[in-house]
Parts: sequence; structure tokens; C-alpha cells
Amino acid sequence: MRVSMIVLAASAALAAGGQPFEETPTFKASAILPADVVKGPHHKVAETVTAEGFYQRFHIVSDYGEMDAVGRTVLRTRVSEIDALARLAEVSKTDAFVRGAGGAILHIGAGLAAVVKDPEGTAKGIGGGLKRFGVNLGRTAKRAADSVIKDGDKSDDPASSKKQKALDTAGGAANSVLGVNGAARRWAEKLGVDPYTTNPVLHQALVDVGKVDAAGSIATKIALPVSAVVSTTATVGGLVWGADPEQVRKTNEARLAEMGVPKEVAERYLSNGNYTLTSQTRLIAALHAVKADGCADYVDAAREAQDEREALFFVESAELLAGLHATTPVTAILKDSRAMVAKTGSRAVALFPFDWVNWTETLDKTAREIATRARQELGARTLELRISGKATPAARAGLRAVGWTVAENAVAGLSVAPAD
Repeated sequence: MRVSMIVLAASAALAAGGQPFEETPTFKASAILPADVVKGPHHKVAETVTAEGFYQRFHIVSDYGEMDAVGRTVLRTRVSEIDALARLAEVSKTDAFVRGAGGAILHIGAGLAAVVKDPEGTAKGIGGGLKRFGVNLGRTAKRAADSVIKDGDKSDDPASSKKQKALDTAGGAANSVLGVNGAARRWAEKLGVDPYTTNPVLHQALVDVGKVDAAGSIATKIALPVSAVVSTTATVGGLVWGADPEQVRKTNEARLAEMGVPKEVAERYLSNGNYTLTSQTRLIAALHAVKADGCADYVDAAREAQDEREALFFVESAELLAGLHATTPVTAILKDSRAMVAKTGSRAVALFPFDWVNWTETLDKTAREIATRARQELGARTLELRISGKATPAARAGLRAVGWTVAENAVAGLSVAPAD
């Protein structure tokens, strides 16, 4: 009986193609990251790295507090931001800055004590305190247009009510625009960072330097030290640096309309507080550059993001689509799908902005479902799956058995390259 139970258990752990499913491992930062990302003058990444869903989770200890980074692109961004904070702290002490600021002193990281005392709150603002990390790659929820508003809501402005409900459930993304003036955006450009970052320490530093330099008289006169970290600014053509938030929003609304996104869908997407103004702009710009059949539908999928990490999944999926389209024209994308699946000629290309993929029962089921839909709905004869990270040998074998060829390290189009 014992032998029979073992055989049954082993059989249950096998995919239809005979490939055994895998457990989730842990990793060592020193083995999977460049040395300058693992440790720099102002930060260190913890050696133990866990994996949750399709993303690796990194813990960073820095001169400006501790933070988690879920995903290699987020890690790259946070390391760049730490470097930017250090450069801003250095330049703010120079005589040229103090004279230009009329004697005002900039205290970088002044809220550090509060950050350290409230690690859960800080992690939420930075994007680490997420409730889930796996991404459902199947069909969208297809909620009703008024699903956000409860029965009996007496608001005279339904759009405003929906927006407030989205903001109330979001983390730092919802408020990332607060206090960021034109001077703060100019300093963000000099530092090569996102002016609407959800890193609370950097956000406060930009707000503070913006107040000191409200007239814009210092930024053009101060030379910053050269960055020790490759710039990973998350901008789209400098739009979020050069234009005020209202102008950016109008541009985004116009692009959504040009793609044929229904007004109610656009409103629900733009009111999702899990997207920063920058991440909204990145996704819209990427889809607008492609304008293939199905791009408007993907906005409807993207508005379902329930946290910052999931919102970034949709953003990076759209950017991978734009990267593919730049070399191989995309004619359509799979509708009613959270996974980005593009049609190029007779081929369907699934684009996954994941750190790593191992072979699980969920992936086996999802790969089969997407393969079937790509053949039936897109008329694809061949299937290719591209991931921005890596797949385990078992995952590659399992995906091949389902009909997918696998390409790893596919990062063309991403505004932020993964930390590899």
C-alpha cells in the first residue's frame, strides 16, 4: 500500500508530458546578480533571495533605510534610486548649492527614523508589502462598468467616487504625484530617476529639493557627480520630466482615445491608484506605438491590477510588445487575456516579463490554455514564449512538450532592464 501511495503521488506530480513539477527554491544574491548590484557604497542586498510567483524578492539594506524589491527590474530601480539619493546628499552640501539655495540646507533621508520604525508601511510604499506575487495569466475578470460602485452609493460624481475607492486601496503609487513641482522634476531628470517614484525617501527628497529650488535657479547651475549605477529612469520620451501632471494626463487620455479605448474603460484604468503617473504613461505609450487589434482590450485587462507589482506586470508586458513590434510588426494581440500574446505573421509570441519560470501544474495548465486560444483565435501555426528572465530546464522541457519554443533574457522594449 505504501508503494502504491508513492506511485500515485509521483504520478500526480507529473504533467501530461511526463515532466515532473518543481518546488520553489531559494537563491543566493551573489550567484544571480552582478557584484555592483549586490553591494555598493551605500547599499547591500541580502544573500538569501526568495521566489514568490514568477518574481524573486530581494531585501536591501541601505544608508536610507531597508526596503524590499519584488522583481529584478524593481531591484535595478531601487539601487539606482539609492545612488541618486547619495549624489543628491553630496551635492546639497556644496557651497554652490547652499549659495544658490540662499543658505537653505537639504536634509536627505530626514525621515529615516520613521522609515526604520515602520518597515511594513515603508515596504508598502516601496512596493514590497504585496498580498500576492503570482499573476493569473488567463482570462480577465470582465467586471461590469459600474462594479466599483456599491449599491446605494450617493455620490453625485461616479467617476470621482470610483477614483477615490481605487486610491483608498492603493499604496504609495496613488500619492506619488503629491508635492512634485517643476523644480522637483528637473532634479529628477538630473538624477536620472522617476519623479513619481514610490520610494518614500526619494520622493520626499525630490519634494524638498523642489521647494528649495522652486524658482528653478539651482538645477541648471549645479553639476552632479557621475552616477556609479547605470541609469534606469522610467520615463517615456522625457514626458514625465518636462510636462506637468495635467498635461501628461491629457496626453494619456488622447492616446487612449486614438487606440479606440472606450471612455468608461479609460476612466477605470486611469483611476486605478496602483499605477503611478509614470507607469500609466509607459503602458499607454507602449500600446499606442503598436496600435494592433486588441491593444484597446489590453487596457481593460490592465485596469484590474490589484497592487503595484501586478500593475508593473501589465506595464512591462506592453513594453515587451512594443519591443517586439519594433523589429517584427504585430498585427493582433490575444483579447480577453492578462498574458500578452502577440501575432506576427503565422506565429504567436507570448511575452512574459518574469524573473524566472519553473515547471508547475499552474504553468502547465496555463501554457496549454494559451496555446489552444492562440491557435484558435489568432490563427497561429507556431508558438514562441519569451521571458525577460530565465526558465529552469524542466520548465523549458515542459513548455516544449506543450508546443512552445522558449527564448530567455528577452528584454527589448523594457524601460528598466532587469538586474542580471
